[in-house]
Amino acid sequence: MPRQDSNHQDHQDFTMTHHRARTTATALALAASLALGLGACGGSSSDDSSGETGWGEIEGGQAADEGTVLEQPFDKPDVTLTDTSGEPYNLREETDGHVTLVYFGYTHCPDICPLTMSNIALAADTLTEEQRQDLRVVFITTDPERDTPESLGDWLRAQSPDFTGLTGDFETIQQTARAIGVGLEEPYVAEDGGVVSTHGTQVLAFLPSDDRAHVVYTEGVTAETFERDLPKLLNGELP
Repeated sequence: MPRQDSNHQDHQDFTMTHHRARTTATALALAASLALGLGACGGSSSDDSSGETGWGEIEGGQAADEGTVLEQPFDKPDVTLTDTSGEPYNLREETDGHVTLVYFGYTHCPDICPLTMSNIALAADTLTEEQRQDLRVVFITTDPERDTPESLGDWLRAQSPDFTGLTGDFETIQQTARAIGVGLEEPYVAEDGGVVSTHGTQVLAFLPSDDRAHVVYTEGVTAETFERDLPKLLNGELP
């Protein structure tokens, strides 16, 4: 259920979780927002320019800490971005035949982004070596001006050396995100000098059988959720 306070707002419209983040948040504000279950990636803003559109339908009434099966799966975008080695990376071609988790975020995010990637990394560590080889985890930056291939690579390796980081021009990244139901707005500098980045917090799970996202994980999922679901996904099953 959406919650709101005077400084921060988190929306969910079907599979859309709207996420506003400012990198200059204090630890106190962060603790308060997490206590309220807002999933805030940092600071505050009373602006409500979410830029949301209608994205997909969900099946059933799963709990916040469970994956949600999409009635209308999203096609995997046929887009070429730049990986952390500075090389072109076609998302569809490079992940073909593999279970693929895709998440949009940025390295300066102090909370939700690293927590989400850490949860996935912890779950992936429980897989067998053969299972890990069949899994692709792709992190696409929402802040390409600051997240260079080098800095993105350094940040991701601290999460897992197996993760793939992608960057590129913002317009292409935004179009890619919206194609799979993730809202994304261009970062801007606020009056206090902090950078505000607004992006959806969903993790999309694509199955290799048809290269489509059949499951979406929203902000409430835990490492245990991924630990439980990844073996099923790798076996071609829905959670």
